[in-house]
Amino acid sequence: MNNQIAVLITCHNRKEKTIDCLKSLFSCQLPETYVLNVFLVDDGSTDGTGETVKNEYPQVNVIRGNGNLYWNRGMHLAWETASRVKDFDFYLWLNDDTILFENVIEVLINACELKQKKAIILAATRSKENDDCTYSGFNVQGQLISPNGNLQAAETFNGNCVMIPKAVYQVVGNLDPLFWHCIGDIDYGFRAGKKGIESFVAPEFLAFCDGHDTLPKWCLKEVPFQKRMEALYSPLGNSHPYHYFRFELRHFGILVAIKHFLSIHLRVTFPQLWK
Repeated sequence: MNNQIAVLITCHNRKEKTIDCLKSLFSCQLPETYVLNVFLVDDGSTDGTGETVKNEYPQVNVIRGNGNLYWNRGMHLAWETASRVKDFDFYLWLNDDTILFENVIEVLINACELKQKKAIILAATRSKENDDCTYSGFNVQGQLISPNGNLQAAETFNGNCVMIPKAVYQVVGNLDPLFWHCIGDIDYGFRAGKKGIESFVAPEFLAFCDGHDTLPKWCLKEVPFQKRMEALYSPLGNSHPYHYFRFELRHFGILVAIKHFLSIHLRVTFPQLWK
């Protein structure tokens, strides 16, 4: 009997990146009896992403979004759609700006089997320009974990390339659609941990994905105040005060949530106080 993997992707107006990601995905070596089923949310792209995907990869299930889903809610829709199709053995989160190495699925599956298919296994990514780790899991100190040849426990993780076995999905469920663009992946790792589900970084780098090191627009003193406020409360602000408050209340308590709610607004008002 085949083992079914649902690959979950969301995209918006990054046609070339999305196609490159899919090309790397379909070039991966698969363990015997494993089958890929791809569910891609095209969230209102105007550059023909969805149409190009259907033409070049007709086996991909393209789901139309309304243009207001962004990453987390797009991934939630992809996952919800996949779960209604069948009871998949694994769910693989995949960012469309991630270029997979050929052995990624084999390594992730092997690690899942070592953990009796009851743990989350994530692939760390590195920059194409150097060996810097760009996305991975985080340890209890909040530091990014770089692969060292062994499975390493993570408290939570970035959602760029993450393998979720069926047994984990049955316990933790889907991403929380409360979150618009970001935070949902970090929240999922913490939710899993609270339910006794462990997360591990795979032993080696398994993909390329460039980092985004620039500060959000709302942190930049050269941006006018009104524009900073709009950026802070936009889906792409990374720290939407309401969502971030709910996230911290859930995982760190009311005092931490209030503290950072106030400090975020202090920073957007006086960005020159931060270097």
